[in-house]
Amino acid sequence: MDIQLVKFGTTLVFRERGREAFAAFEPALKNLPDAEKVVMDFAGVITFSPSWGDEFISPLFSAHGDRLILRNTSNPSVQATLEILGKTHSMKFNIEN
Repeated sequence: MDIQLVKFGTTLVFRERGREAFAAFEPALKNLPDAEKVVMDFAGVITFSPSWGDEFISPLFSAHGDRLILRNTSNPSVQATLEILGKTHSMKFNIEN
């Protein structure tokens, strides 16, 4: 499954908006086969805040762990947020660029 984050906007900020985005996306995960990878693509994202990311990425990581793949993470805002989330929640992300 591919998740194009730019569909949620180019400026992903605020905890409430991250929670809303995940709630809107969550039904698509219900019938996901156990072995299928979840690829989150950051292409086109300009600003990515830790609060938005925590609400969207943390539950995905909890549910899918090693099957969660992150792509196009070269944006400094994305990199900084992933570093913060990784340290805060002891998550080691699978990153493909």
